[in-house]
Amino acid sequence: MILLLFIIPALAGLAAFALRSPAVRRGLLIGTALVHAALTAICWQTTPSPALGGWLALDAAGLLFLSITSGLFLVASFYAAGYLGQQANKHITDAEEGMLFDNAPEAVFIGCLLLFLATMTLVTVSQHFGLLWVAVEATTLASAPLIYFHRHHRSLEATWKYLLVCSVGIALALLACFFLGVAATPPNGEGFPLVLSDLVAKAQQLQTPWLKAACLLFFVGYGTKMGLAPLHTWLPDAHSEAPSVVSALLSGAVLNCAFLGLVRVQQVCVAAGLGAFGRDVWLLLGLVSLVVGAVFIIGQTDYKRLLAYSSVENMGIIALGVGLGSAGAFGAMLHAVNHSLAKAMLFLLSGNILARYQTKNIAQVRGLLSAAPVTGVLWVAGFLAITGTPPFGLFLSKFTILKAAIDGGRTWIVVMFLVAVGVIFIGMTTAFFGMAQGVPDKGASKLANRDRWWQIAPPAVLGLLVLWLGLAIPGPLNNVLRQIAATLGDAP
Repeated sequence: MILLLFIIPALAGLAAFALRSPAVRRGLLIGTALVHAALTAICWQTTPSPALGGWLALDAAGLLFLSITSGLFLVASFYAAGYLGQQANKHITDAEEGMLFDNAPEAVFIGCLLLFLATMTLVTVSQHFGLLWVAVEATTLASAPLIYFHRHHRSLEATWKYLLVCSVGIALALLACFFLGVAATPPNGEGFPLVLSDLVAKAQQLQTPWLKAACLLFFVGYGTKMGLAPLHTWLPDAHSEAPSVVSALLSGAVLNCAFLGLVRVQQVCVAAGLGAFGRDVWLLLGLVSLVVGAVFIIGQTDYKRLLAYSSVENMGIIALGVGLGSAGAFGAMLHAVNHSLAKAMLFLLSGNILARYQTKNIAQVRGLLSAAPVTGVLWVAGFLAITGTPPFGLFLSKFTILKAAIDGGRTWIVVMFLVAVGVIFIGMTTAFFGMAQGVPDKGASKLANRDRWWQIAPPAVLGLLVLWLGLAIPGPLNNVLRQIAATLGDAP
């Protein structure tokens, strides 16, 4: 069954390129998402058997991120189908420059979306570091046409930067794979394959200098795709120019794919007795990302770029959690789930706002609560969720990470964390409440109360899930989080 998780969306993606009927293509998108979600649910009941000689297998970390990816894609598929139907009936006008430009073919969009799901799935089930590298690179290639969907010069620039920066990062990750291969070949012994289970079981035989070098290169390579500062430069442009449903998947799912790659690296480091070395790198990149996110959120004028820098901040929080040992790693995994749900919710809502106001400028969006009441309420709820306001799930995950820092005696980390989070809260409050309150312009007012179900239901579902995780963590999810945390480090 593990092969079906990858093969079904891959074949559906190829079929979408050949189908001529828009209705059939959209049905294929939603149907594939439903089947993929059903297969993922079965994996929670019965662990699928490994395939390809153990190169494909589903452990606790893979199951967690597979579930996030599948759930987000299912919700996003309904939004995407409605979005494509809306775009098919009109041209998109650039409100800032007054330019009219055509859409990319819908078949390419749906085909690439399904291939994107297939590649992200392959990341979650890959146990061999070489195959994992191929899968992470494939997510970049599958998603690049999605960023260029509107065929605007800014979309082209964002796509080019995405490909260039991520490809440079992934090239360094390939070099890391070579170094890891050297580390797994002792001078007086026989080497062993770069499969996670083998590396963990024989970690004491790994050559320490080569393993450290591989670890650092992996952090640079996959850290670029994860959006950790200062390697995050592709992220604000790509999130700002891509269709909102694509931004939701980029921030909510693809960043997690790179994070999973680094989790695998940390698991090997811990088994080899280099857990403290890996945690120090996590802490450094986490703090830098947190500070960079805070600096660029303050005074931000584009609400989609603001959400992108919020992703940089939250990736930093996740990195900090892993760097604080097992207790912090539990909070980091929980935060990854919460952030994916909340950020995807906000990006979908940003699509509603852009469709109504025809601008991404924060100052030009006023009176959202009166012009689009449901979107406005969800927008404010999303703000409360992403900033970690109780009772939403991000409060619990942030508090867990903060408690791990306090228990570990990391006073300076606690201070920097609280200051950065406070600055970010102030910056986001100014933007979100400025947009929600006030009097809308006449153009937005004419469209009041006309949000369609596909614009409201997907973000509402995600918002309810974040709220639920703030009130109670389901038993199966709690068990999976604890299993992952136990592999990520002894007490720092």
